[in-house]
Amino acid sequence: MHEIGIVRSMCKTVLEYAKENNVRHVDEIVCEIGELSLVVPEYVEKLYPVVTDDTPLKDTKLIIEIVPGMAECDECDEIFNVVEHEGYCPNCGSFEKTVLTGLDFNIKEIHVLETE
Repeated sequence: MHEIGIVRSMCKTVLEYAKENNVRHVDEIVCEIGELSLVVPEYVEKLYPVVTDDTPLKDTKLIIEIVPGMAECDECDEIFNVVEHEGYCPNCGSFEKTVLTGLDFNIKEIHVLETE
C-alpha cells in the first residue's frame, strides 16, 4: 500500500507550507487524485486520520476531488474517458491514445482561517 507514503508526503508538504507562512492552524486540505494515478482515494481517506493523529493536522479536514482520466485517441483525435471506455476509443475502437489528465496526485488548496 503506497498510499501511506503519499499521505505522509502530503502532510509534510502542508506542514512545511504552514511553517513558512506562519500559519498556526490548517482547516482543510483539498487534494486531487487522478483516476489513472494508481492512488486509491478510499485508502487515502482511511489513512489520513492515522497519519495525522499526533500532528498539528489532526483536526484538519481532508477533501478529495477525483480528476477524470481523459485521453485523446491517436487514430481519430476523439477525447474520451479512459476508465469508462476501458482504454478503447469509443469512436474508432483504437487502444492507441495519449493520456491528457488523471495521472497525478496534487495538493490543490490549503484552507486556513481568515483571522490568521
